[in-house]
Amino acid sequence: MNSSLAVLVSQLPEQGDAALIISNENRRYFTGFVSSLGYLLVTRKEAYLFVDFRYAEAAKKKTVGCEVVSYTDFSGEFGSVLRQEQIHSVFLEGSAFTLNETNRIDKILSENNAESIKDDTLDKLIGKQRIIKTHDEVEKIIKAQRITEKALMKTLPLIKEGTAEKDIALELEYKMRKLGAEGVSFDLIVISGKKTSMPHGVPGENKIRPGDFITFDIGALYQGYHSDMTRTYAYGFVSEKQKTVYNTVYHAQRLGLDAVRAGVPAKDVDFAARDFIYKAGFEGCFGHSTGHGVGLEIHELPFVSSKSETVLQSGMVITVEPGIYLAEEFGVRIEDTVCVTNDGYVNLATLPKELLIL
Repeated sequence: MNSSLAVLVSQLPEQGDAALIISNENRRYFTGFVSSLGYLLVTRKEAYLFVDFRYAEAAKKKTVGCEVVSYTDFSGEFGSVLRQEQIHSVFLEGSAFTLNETNRIDKILSENNAESIKDDTLDKLIGKQRIIKTHDEVEKIIKAQRITEKALMKTLPLIKEGTAEKDIALELEYKMRKLGAEGVSFDLIVISGKKTSMPHGVPGENKIRPGDFITFDIGALYQGYHSDMTRTYAYGFVSEKQKTVYNTVYHAQRLGLDAVRAGVPAKDVDFAARDFIYKAGFEGCFGHSTGHGVGLEIHELPFVSSKSETVLQSGMVITVEPGIYLAEEFGVRIEDTVCVTNDGYVNLATLPKELLIL
């Protein structure tokens, strides 16, 4: 059993004999193996990764810290292990199980004199474990970030008046993959003009025009880990109002970053950025949280919002991304991903944030 699985087992409450994990991200976290389907059963003594024929050979070569069980009849193989290990109660990964899957597993458990525990115990334990990143995890996020930055820098010179948003997004994704990314962290957000007032606008046929802001909310995927960065650039020129809004977001993000350190409530980071924006006259124009965790998922614990009860700890990786959005006019967002330390943070992003006019 590898160290990450051993930590999980050490924290399982006594009322459960085992844990069943089925989400892609958590299976990868605990075994190092990537697949679109699989069942990870973690008992007090051993861990078993159940995969079908498609993944069996690769799983046996790459899986770390658990026994690989290749099945043709999952119910039979799973039941056999339950009886062998004398398992009578199993914690389910509640956030990952659908109703149909739950019913299926319950039927197998019942046939083998066992039952499931349907609460958020396992989810909380895994979330607590994953929320603190190892050195290796941080290095993978940094690699994803460097790929993102290099791809953006190679793409910016290609932007001309009349270039379509979707073509810029496609070029960015192509360059990320050429630079070693497995893929993109999410559907890349490359939007311009009035569309920048929509935090999650979708790239389309809109063509770049002088006086436009262009929002790049982008990230690459590297060995399962995500990067996340937003830069807002101007094309040709900016108005005084655009400049004022940009500088307000720029300073708000700086204040949010300055609040980051171990021991600080996450909501204080949100407040530092939000309060500045509101006092600058833009209350109601910043409707999303100031940040979120980043790792095997693009949005994961902790969440940096006004309602967050999380206290930041060294090793957490979070974004700081305030914005101002003026409907039917324009919007500005600036986002960095940082690793929390005892005396502040390490910014994983290196690109400048001062207003840049392309």
